[in-house]
This record gives sequence, structure tokens and C-alpha cells, in this order.
Amino acid sequence: MKYNFKYIAAAFLVSGMLSAQKINKDEMPKPGPTPTINIAKPKTFTMKNGLTVMVVENNKLPRVNVSLSMDRPPYYEGKIVGVSQIMADQLGNGTTTMTKEQFNQKIDFLGANLGFSSAGASANTLSKYFPQVLGLMADAIVNPKFSATEVQNSKDRMIEGLKADEKNASSIADRVSNALTYGKNTSRGEFETEATIKNIQLADVQNIYNKYYAPDNAYLVVVGDVKFNDAKKLIEKAFSGWKKSNTQFAPLEPASNVAKTEINVVDVPTAVQSVVSVGNINNLKMNNPQYFPSVIANYILGGGGEARLFMNLREKNGFTYGAYSNMSASKYSPSFSANASVRNEVTDKAVKEFMNEVKGISTVKPDELANAKAKLKGDFIRSLERPETIARFAVNEKVQNLPADFYTNYLKSIDKVTAADVSEAVKSTIMPNQTRIFVAGKAADISEGLEKLGYPVTYYDKDANPAAKPSTQKIDANVTLATVADKYIAAIGGLAAVQKVNSITTDASAKVQGMDLDMNMIQAKGGKMRMEIKMMGNSFQKIVFDGKEGSMEAQGQKMPLPDDAKKELAKSTELFPELNFAKSPEYKLAGIEKFANEDAYVVKGEKNTYYYSVKTGMKLGEVKMQKGPQGEMAVPTSFSDYKDVSGVQLPYKISQNMGGMDVDFTVKSYQINQATDSDFK
Repeated sequence: MKYNFKYIAAAFLVSGMLSAQKINKDEMPKPGPTPTINIAKPKTFTMKNGLTVMVVENNKLPRVNVSLSMDRPPYYEGKIVGVSQIMADQLGNGTTTMTKEQFNQKIDFLGANLGFSSAGASANTLSKYFPQVLGLMADAIVNPKFSATEVQNSKDRMIEGLKADEKNASSIADRVSNALTYGKNTSRGEFETEATIKNIQLADVQNIYNKYYAPDNAYLVVVGDVKFNDAKKLIEKAFSGWKKSNTQFAPLEPASNVAKTEINVVDVPTAVQSVVSVGNINNLKMNNPQYFPSVIANYILGGGGEARLFMNLREKNGFTYGAYSNMSASKYSPSFSANASVRNEVTDKAVKEFMNEVKGISTVKPDELANAKAKLKGDFIRSLERPETIARFAVNEKVQNLPADFYTNYLKSIDKVTAADVSEAVKSTIMPNQTRIFVAGKAADISEGLEKLGYPVTYYDKDANPAAKPSTQKIDANVTLATVADKYIAAIGGLAAVQKVNSITTDASAKVQGMDLDMNMIQAKGGKMRMEIKMMGNSFQKIVFDGKEGSMEAQGQKMPLPDDAKKELAKSTELFPELNFAKSPEYKLAGIEKFANEDAYVVKGEKNTYYYSVKTGMKLGEVKMQKGPQGEMAVPTSFSDYKDVSGVQLPYKISQNMGGMDVDFTVKSYQINQATDSDFK
């Protein structure tokens, strides 16, 4: 059966085109003189339990922002990796003084925002409710209610999240690159697995809380419409019961860059894009003289839409939707990285351009330097409007051991940076000759090009273990394009049953970020198709094609189908494209690859690639090239849970990746040969 599910992804893309704003490309106005910055200094006190409290009075608006952060190094979790996240998930889940429902009702009634993480908490509220919200925040922190039931619920959700990320190249890239950089058995390199999450017990959660969620070296910052003396009394009363842990932290495990630039590849067989990361670790600190030159260098390299990486990889070459870089002066893990997701077929070219730009950043032009300074200064000034920025500054000054005038002189420090300063700084922060080039993608498609770039290439599996170079398996001489197609037709019911199918009506549903998505699709021979997608019961997208003409509706706007879409649909004369494989020179048998952890025959067409189980003959999935607002993109779909429908086996589980997000459809019903010509008008 041929599924035009690529048009589901088009629903999200077209709606974006319809609402896009025209970009103003006029010349940027010249910046004015650097303004004088006055940043309010917090009034500070330290409680007996070690909690440092900083209060910044700001009476412009009747609001208060509260943030709690803990200055502690990463710690090793070992066989229970994920326990800190499970612990944080319990905070705000009720306390020893009130139930979960009572706690949430009070927060809702006060109209406040309250959140917790394994390293702190935050709250936003109207100033008149500040005492109550502070009390709720403190109650959740000082008197958490841990229960085996809620811990199990958190574990179940976390495992579901891991399963959803199993085929996600970005998620795999994050954990494997981190593991390779710091070591997979270290505090900074370990990652959650289903096994480590299952190991977590209630006692582990309580132990992590007692050892690491403590006021020792913690900072509570209050910014807003408060009086210092009043806030001090409230905080001392609310947090006095929070006990010190006196935990002694082990030294961070040593980590170093590669001796010479190399490429590390992790094979993601289902990936239609490669996640490319170029980076290293360094010793950059905010109080280092090279901090501001390094920040400016990073901005010029990959700080935004006019930076070198973006202009090269997207604007000039069209390899990606966006390419960016980041310079982190984290106290415990300072690093540099540059990242992008690129099409499989241009992975090697993208890596080459990444390295060209990384090597070239030691030289900057006067206009680039001036523009970067203006942008960074503007960003800094705008950030001062947010109370959380003032809180972050206050904590940074303490934690990063910054001089008292660091932020007051921030703009002046940017102004002082010269091109020579930038060139000197990148030697110790970007280090192109000691860079780890990490690529997560379909190794069978990208390895040959990567190995020609001149760097050593090593391969790893999704758990950061060394692996052999993946290769496409050889096909038995008796297997041909025709036999693959025939085996599939036989597997789903046989040629006679398939030829009786003139139309298929599909009703399916899915969840997208917690919202209900319903899809009704009618397909008939001759390329006829009607599809309507509803989000939360409201029509979101509708496409109709009668074999020659068609239309598309999105967000209440109707337009004719583009010519290329009509041409593509009109080509689909059969509901099952396999019936045309042997007749068309477009299709070729390309080998055997892994798909959904199963050996699959690969059939490639001009724009579509199909995967058929070597063992059963069933279609496991397909990848279709689809035009979007920013160029052509691959849309992968997988099929499973086949069941008999009027003598033909059809899939009841259909998973599609839409812009990096997996959407899992469950088919509610199929109807065979029920369509009429009026359905396509």
C-alpha cells in the first residue's frame, strides 16, 4: 500500500509558510554610543544552614522572581543514572503537610509559576502573593513527599521518553558525544538507560535528596517588588528547617581533548539526516582575560543568522536549516561546540565546511568585529529587563569569583576587545587541530565520504562502545527487485487479493505534544487522494486531489496544489507501488540495511526509498523526499502491527518523523473499496 503520509508533515510546513512574516533586509542602523549600565546590587545574608540569600528590590512592577541554584560539581550516579531527575520530578508533587492535589490547587489559585530541577527551583508571582508562594516553594523543598508509587510513575515516563529517543539521531548524538568526551563511566559522561532507571528505588531517591539537594553552597535570589527586611524574615522562617548535608564531593574525573583532530561516527541506520558536532573542552572561565574575546569569536563564528557557519552551510550551500556554535564558560565543564543537522548525502561536505570555518575564525574582519560587539551589547542591555537575568548575575558573581564591577563594566569590556585579542583567544578555546568531529547518522551512506576527508575515523554504537564500520550486506544472487516486490505482495495477501483493492479509507489518531491529532485519508487508484487532519477536533489541514487537479487548505486558507505535488500524486497510479517496481526503470534494489533493528531489502526510487523485511517480506518503512519552506527534506515513516483487512494485511501502527519529532499514529479503522468520485471533489 502506498501511504502519502509525507503530506501530514506538509501540514506543519505549509502552515508555517502561510503565517511567515516578510524579512526586513534593510541595512542595519549604526549603533549609538555605549551607554552607562547601573545594575542594582543585592542585599545579602547567609543562614545558619549555609543558604546564601540575595535580595534585589525592584518596585517597577508588582511582581517577584525567586530562583534557587546550587553550586556543586557533577556527581557519579553509576548503576542508577537518572535518579537525580527522578528525585526532581517528585518535588512539588505534594509535601508532608499537604497532598499533591492540594499543593497544585494552591499554586493555580495564586496564578503563580513554580518549577523544580535537580539543581534548584524557580518561582514567579505577583508581589501580593509572594509570602504564600515562597512558603509553598520552601515546603516542597524542605518537606518533600517521596512515595514508591510516584517514583514508579516517574520511572515509567522516563523509560517511555528513552524509547521515543531510540531512533532520534540528536538524542543519540548528545549522549554518545558526551560519553566520548568525558568517559561513559564518569560523572560528566554517564547517561540513562532503561536498565539504570529500572534499578532506581525509593530509597535511592531519598538518599540523593539528602546528600545533594541541600542548602550547602546554595543561593536563593529574590528580585522584585519586596522589602529586604520583610523578605529576610519570611525566608528565614520558611527555610530554617532545611538541613545541611555536609556532603564531600569527589574530584572531577580528568578529561582531555583528542591529541589530533579525528572523526567519531555513531551509526543510526534510520537517520535521514546526520547530526554533526565539532568541539572540544577548554579551561575558559568568566574571570579569564580571554573570556570576552572568546565570546566575540564564537558570535562571529556561529552566534546567529548572520554568522559565518549559518551563511556558509545554509545560505551558500543549503546543507542545513541552521548551523550554530556555543562557547560555554561553565564552572565545571567549559567547552566549545558547533552543531548542525545536515542531509545524509552532504555530510562529508558539511564537515569540510565546518572545519574551514573553525580554522578561519582566528582572523576576523573589522566590520565583523564591530557588528558582533554591537549585537552582544544589545543582547546584554535587553537582558537586563528580565528579573531572572539580575538573579543570574548575582549568583555568577559569587560562583564564578567575578570582580564586583564585572557586569557594570560589561559593555566596556566588549568595546576593548581587538582583532588580535580574538586571534589569541581562539588558540586556547577553539583549537581546530585538537577538535573532536562527531557525526551521528546513517553510516552506510556517509562513511565513505567522511573517510576521504583526511582525518582518522572511528565508529561507535548508540551506547558509546567501539564498533566496526557498518557496511551494506551483499544480496543473494537469486534476489531481485521483482522477487522483493513479489514477496511483499504475497506476504500481505497475494496478488489476487491486492488487485481487488481499488480504494482504502484510513482513520488514525496520534498525540502531538499532548494534543489529539486525528487523520482521515482516502486513497484510490489513479493517484486520487483526500486527506484531512484535525488538531483537538479542529480542521488543521485538508488536501484533495482527483487525479488531475487538487487543492490544499491550511489555517482557513485555500490554495491550489503546487504543480510538483500534483505531478507526484498523479504518478501514483497504484495503491501498492510494488506492483510497478518491475515495470519502471526508476526503482533499483540497493542492498540490505538495518531498519527498526531488522535486516531489510532497500529499494530506491527517484525520490522514495522503501524497506522490506528480509525475513517476512513485509514493508518496514519508507523515506520520502518532500519540499518544504526551506528546501527539500526527508520524511521517514515506519510500519508495524499488520492485521488482516478484507483479505489484505495493512499496518495499524504508523510512525512518522515530522521535523525531528516522532509522531506515532494508531489506525482505528480501514475501509476497503468504499470511496466514490465525490470524495475527491
